Amino acid sequence: MTDFTTRPEIRGTFGVVTSTHWIASAVGFGILEKGGNAFDAAVACGLVLQVVEPHLNGPAGDLPAILHDAQSGKIRVLCAQGVAPAGATIAQYRAEGLSLVPGSGLLATVVPGAFDGWMLMLRDHGTLSLRDVLEPAIGYARDGHPMLPAVSRAIDGLAEFFAREWPTSAAVWTPGGSVPEPNALFRNPDLADTYERLLSEAEVQSGRDAQIDAARAIWREGFVADAICDYLETAEVMDVSGSAHRAVLDRDDMKNWQASYEETTSLDYHGWRVHKTGPWGQGPVLLQALAILRGIDFDTMDPNGPDFVHTVIEAIKLAYADREAFYGDPEHSEIPMDVLLSEEYAASRRALIGKRASLEQRPGRIPGFEHLADACIARAARTVQAETGASAGEPTMAHLTDRRGDTVHLDVIDRWGNMVSATPSGGWLQSSPVIPGLGFPLNSRAQMFWLEEGMPGSLAPGRRPRTTLTPSLAEKDGRRIAFGTPGGDQQDQWQLIWFLRFVHHGMDLQQGIDAPLFHSLHFQGSFYPREAKPGVMMIEPGVDEATIAALRARGHEVVVAAPWTVGRLTAALREADGTVQGAATPRLMQAYAIGR
Repeated sequence: MTDFTTRPEIRGTFGVVTSTHWIASAVGFGILEKGGNAFDAAVACGLVLQVVEPHLNGPAGDLPAILHDAQSGKIRVLCAQGVAPAGATIAQYRAEGLSLVPGSGLLATVVPGAFDGWMLMLRDHGTLSLRDVLEPAIGYARDGHPMLPAVSRAIDGLAEFFAREWPTSAAVWTPGGSVPEPNALFRNPDLADTYERLLSEAEVQSGRDAQIDAARAIWREGFVADAICDYLETAEVMDVSGSAHRAVLDRDDMKNWQASYEETTSLDYHGWRVHKTGPWGQGPVLLQALAILRGIDFDTMDPNGPDFVHTVIEAIKLAYADREAFYGDPEHSEIPMDVLLSEEYAASRRALIGKRASLEQRPGRIPGFEHLADACIARAARTVQAETGASAGEPTMAHLTDRRGDTVHLDVIDRWGNMVSATPSGGWLQSSPVIPGLGFPLNSRAQMFWLEEGMPGSLAPGRRPRTTLTPSLAEKDGRRIAFGTPGGDQQDQWQLIWFLRFVHHGMDLQQGIDAPLFHSLHFQGSFYPREAKPGVMMIEPGVDEATIAALRARGHEVVVAAPWTVGRLTAALREADGTVQGAATPRLMQAYAIGR
């Protein structure tokens, strides 16, 4: 282990903002400088991320966040994961000739959640006005921002498809018929108009909270909902199935859903209390992996050595097998979370970790839930081939364009000790056609549902898809860390590795982020076409060749990634004395931490 890092770890006393784009981080920190708190800063940062990283998230996407309120001391989950529309039934999708929910297009859409979630956070926890947090996003949409090369590449790979099948997307992403050049100034005037109109209509109300509530109502049943639903009444667009389909989302779906709060799911690990979302997200897999690994002596292991990598990968396989069998919306299905996080169950899973890589899918055998484990094993055994069409993977249509990137993340701490960890996603430019006049597309999160009856992850009206989005917050003896990463199924894998190295090997935030990362592809993927790749793992070449050779000797099918391409972690820490730290990944060259 070396003290060398790609960037200095940001340290100070006033506050820190770290996110997956430097402009968003700067905007968030500017809000702190203006007198706003962490929640104000997170909202402004999140809205700007929708503008500057439109290939990774958008206003009609999804938002889970974990919030620490310094005044009350409470840590809660903000759930802005939209639900399946009332018309989204397995019978309806099967009648369309589908065996999987498409990975793009209108059938893949659940109720848009992100905007309402940001507004709920602002109203209940923020201090600044709606105008204060919206104006930065309006400015970058109206006046322009330097287009990331990755966004330009994504649009370039899709330009022909947009022109042929999704002309409303072509109008926004290829203005004048041309693909925007990397780093050229890019504007989205339709999105700026949408936010300015929403702001002007909301400000008719008197008072901060009333204006924020008005903005939420306008989104759900005002001109925004009208534009979405008017378009969906007649739109029929191509998706990955190779056929055109119409949406099932309607006005009542938009009107009747709102973001909400709930308690975290948590676990103690070596004195740290780690907080995650419930099993409607994949967050508990991190807790399950920690429970399994709680009985392993990591302190003496080389954090880049074969023993460490093998042990962690095998624990990940076991935790993710349970995710596939048992996780889903707990408001619609019984989830045996108490058993899954129990020490007795973890010990039984720990005993399954052998000296060689497992090639089996091994969900646990929990009394009363054996049928779900059997279904998981059978499902993973089926090879699902992606059909020729408009989409695959995350982001969707990745076979046509650059696959790197998928989601965004931000962590914020203010001078009072308020903290936010948020992982917005969905509604990216690859997911669905742009809604005419609004400047953004809908999401494709419904692709995480199964079109098979009787499972927690089965498609059903009003049910939350079992998302991959998974922010984190951990606390110990007055210290608190907010951390997370984009990465779909990899999110909790990279976070697990980073957290283990932080706890057991004394790596600071930036050291752990810079260290070589790895992940498993063994289990069933969450995104179309839902593949499982038994025994396959990917690792960065920063580990030595002897480690890679040793892993292969243990039966792992090791894919060595290109340098600096695995993981996009950010993290922020507040010490018990009030000092703060922040760090951000150098991978993809756009994430930054800012603080003082």
